[in-house]
Amino acid sequence: MMKRRHFIRNLSLSTFAVSTFPRILTAKFNQTPVIPHVIWVENGEPETLLTNALSQFGGMNRFISKGDVVVVKPNMGWDKQPKYAANTNPYLIKKITELCFDAGAKEVKIFDNTCNNPRRCYRNSGIESLAEEAGANVLQMRSNKYVALKIKNGKILKEWPVYKDYLDADKTINVPVAKHHSLCKVSLGLKNLMGVMGDDRGLLHTDFASKLIDIDQEIMPTLTIIDAYRVLTKNGPVGGNLEDVDIRKTLIMSDCTISADYTALKLFDLDLSQVGYLREAVARGINRYDLTNLNVKKISLS
Repeated sequence: MMKRRHFIRNLSLSTFAVSTFPRILTAKFNQTPVIPHVIWVENGEPETLLTNALSQFGGMNRFISKGDVVVVKPNMGWDKQPKYAANTNPYLIKKITELCFDAGAKEVKIFDNTCNNPRRCYRNSGIESLAEEAGANVLQMRSNKYVALKIKNGKILKEWPVYKDYLDADKTINVPVAKHHSLCKVSLGLKNLMGVMGDDRGLLHTDFASKLIDIDQEIMPTLTIIDAYRVLTKNGPVGGNLEDVDIRKTLIMSDCTISADYTALKLFDLDLSQVGYLREAVARGINRYDLTNLNVKKISLS
């Protein structure tokens, strides 16, 4: 027969275990996962690069809500086939469109202010047909749909015309292709936003860094996804020689365009001091995250 003092001791231990166990479980399983500032995924096809990157952010539903009108802004400014890496990968744009609809988007609009003939650019980039197949509304941009955007803290510009459909969208996804650029070293997310700007964009080339960031600070996107599946390493932005194209099978994603661009500099062996418009954005404090302490998660799919 168990002695009374042993029974009381065992009962007390059991009561302690029961009362503390839920608190232990709560401490262990209710920890909020740390979401990286930037995701770098490599060694995959465009669709798998995208889905793996989004999984680290909690899925497209973190950015797109039911009923949203979404603008997906690729680079399709050049009359070039995808293999030349002058434009964003069309399969990536198709998958982004599908995932936006899966997240409940009401409409997905896609457009770009092209440098070559727009109809040829839309068709030969491969983006128009694949995006429409996924349900996107691929629009030719019209001159009467630009509106004067007031620039509150512009160093040089006080207003500039920006496409109304971009400004009116509930969410915007910026999808540049990573490529060399003869004017500004490299074209990434901040540079890709020129595709929603109107007027004579050649006027922006003088004091380019200041003017670009004057406008960009007013139109920052919800999400930036840098397509580095094929990277144009020289003779950009238009290219045309396959010897200038490097297959990297990489995608970089962030909800901070500056952080995404800064991370993507590694693709070109560049640093911040060499890219004037990016340096200007950082100097103005537009970046959401501290670039000296970025949480970048790198994933290799092979």
